[in-house]
Amino acid sequence: MLTKRKKENALKEVRRHDSDTGSPEAQVALLTKQIDELSKHLKKNRKDFHSRRGLLQMVADRRKHLRYLERKDAKAHRALVKKFGLKA
Repeated sequence: MLTKRKKENALKEVRRHDSDTGSPEAQVALLTKQIDELSKHLKKNRKDFHSRRGLLQMVADRRKHLRYLERKDAKAHRALVKKFGLKA
């Protein structure tokens, strides 16, 4: 789980306006932060298969948001992929 402070830090640079949490950029930022946290957890707890399933669902969800963003705004997609160091 992400704390409120971690969510704010993740959203600070990518959101479109002050209360933005639903734009594709914001969703990708939050999912990326959650994926990083869960990856750390799974390195310590290798047999936590329920969390691993959740991780795979988050990765798929982030991929869908990135595909949507690429269709709608290719420039924003490139900037987001570069910022987070994701593979396009």
